Amino acid sequence: MAAAYESRASSAASRAVMQANRRRDTSPEMTVRRLVHAQGLRYQVDTKPLPALNRRADLVFATAKVAVLVDGCYWHGCPEHGTVAQTNATYWRTKIARNRERDDETNKRLADAGWLPLRAWEHEDPEAVVARIIDAVRCPSSGANTFNR
Repeated sequence: MAAAYESRASSAASRAVMQANRRRDTSPEMTVRRLVHAQGLRYQVDTKPLPALNRRADLVFATAKVAVLVDGCYWHGCPEHGTVAQTNATYWRTKIARNRERDDETNKRLADAGWLPLRAWEHEDPEAVVARIIDAVRCPSSGANTFNR
């Protein structure tokens, strides 16, 4: 029996677009990674901060316990740039709501384990995102450590 939220492409073109979406190494993520690396910080890429939690962060600073997640506006329901699907609207509305719930749960579980989950939207200025990452990693008690939604 198939799950109630099983993905079904509405057309061959939609399926091709969906298959072309990357889980990692997106353009916004790569920009942030390059800038962070240029600042001398080293990190793990696409790694589980908590081995028991089946969730990955885009950049992981294990020693500082900082997990950076660069979220896509569409996939994570950005209030500023998120759009409503024209086809299969009910499916996508449910899918994006589930993604946001999972994001909130991930933030909570990381925080409960002593980690700082830092989230950035793909549309944010990469330099500003990197400045917040540097503050969090180099000065964990600075108080400027949050930029969750």
